[in-house]
Amino acid sequence: MSDTYKMESTTASTKKLADKKLLKLIVASSIGNALEWFDLIVYAFFARTISKLFFPTDNETLSLMLALFTFAMSYLIRPIGAIVIGSYADKIGRKAAMLLTIWLMMAGTFLIAAMPTYETIGLLAPLGILLARLLQGFSAGGEFGSATAMLVEHHPERKGFISSFMFASQGLSGLLGAGFGLLLTTTLTTDQLESWGWRIPFIFGLLIGPVGLYIRRHIEETGEFTESKEEKVPLVELFANNKLGILFNIGAMILSTSVTYSIIFMPTYATKYLGLSNSIGYGGTLISYTVLMLLTPFVGILSDRIGRTRLMIAAGVLFFITVWPAFFILSHHPTLIMLASVLFWLSVLKSMYFGGLPALMSEMFPTRVRATGMALSYNISTTLFGSFTPFLLVWTISATGDQLAPSYYLLLTSLISLLALFGIRRHFKIN
Repeated sequence: MSDTYKMESTTASTKKLADKKLLKLIVASSIGNALEWFDLIVYAFFARTISKLFFPTDNETLSLMLALFTFAMSYLIRPIGAIVIGSYADKIGRKAAMLLTIWLMMAGTFLIAAMPTYETIGLLAPLGILLARLLQGFSAGGEFGSATAMLVEHHPERKGFISSFMFASQGLSGLLGAGFGLLLTTTLTTDQLESWGWRIPFIFGLLIGPVGLYIRRHIEETGEFTESKEEKVPLVELFANNKLGILFNIGAMILSTSVTYSIIFMPTYATKYLGLSNSIGYGGTLISYTVLMLLTPFVGILSDRIGRTRLMIAAGVLFFITVWPAFFILSHHPTLIMLASVLFWLSVLKSMYFGGLPALMSEMFPTRVRATGMALSYNISTTLFGSFTPFLLVWTISATGDQLAPSYYLLLTSLISLLALFGIRRHFKIN
């Protein structure tokens, strides 16, 4: 009896320790991604305020487009960050790359939080914002590949579930960003918001950095990486033998990326084009990010059991069928209930689509080029089909007067991603 009790006690202690290490790994890997997305979302949410303070013109739409163009320009450096930091992760280690990215993120966030406005320092203000976004973009370029590789290599038997937290953390970031937007726009006057209120979320983001840095210093490198054969130049190997993996990864990412940035754009869309209040715009988005945060890990578990591409194809087909009717109804009945309903539906489909996506991407690359391959394909997709989405939608709606422009864009991206998924099933035999 005593021996049995000891064995049960030991088993329970071992399980508790394993669960603690798993939680620590998830937090360490996802906190950088969460910080990146928090800063990105806050910038997009406060784009109208930032446009007035740093990109002032006589035309409000032009100022907004300049602010969003700066937002988009920072993505052009992401593929460079993916190559440099991804190769560093594949040569030196995932942990070293993850420490580097969080330092760079903190530096970029500090610049935005502390930057004087155009009224104070003139042209140096928008240039400073651009520099900060470029720094954040370079860092973000290497974050996803390094952190996702760390997760899937530690737990290859549960890679769908554990890597889903890379995207679930985006839901948490969006929830925090939308929460700040709702709180600040409902409690502060316009003058207070433009004077100092908009800086508060960036200061909060800056405070997250040291926590992430501390946790990342105390995680272990993956055994799969340390035991694998080193590639002298990971980028050369990647393009020599893994070009299809890059191409199909980009294609699979397109729908996820376009929906993400369309949701980020929704508060601006709701206030500028539907005539809704700021609080309604942010309130509707809060629902969206809550769904993404809570549902995505369960989809990750499901992808481990029934297959990734099956779930993603089903979600892609539903996107294609329902996105235009959703925006049509919203444009004709612009209320909080309707906005919340559309965002809820888009978020459910997005969770279905991207819950198993990080694991799927990792399965198309061998260990020693995995971080570079995922980082490069991820960031090419976000640069081409994500970063310019808010700018493109503002321009399209302004040029045509058609408030359904977001739905046309999502129709196109869902079709491209569906074709990519069928290609993955055929060439990589991944279900």
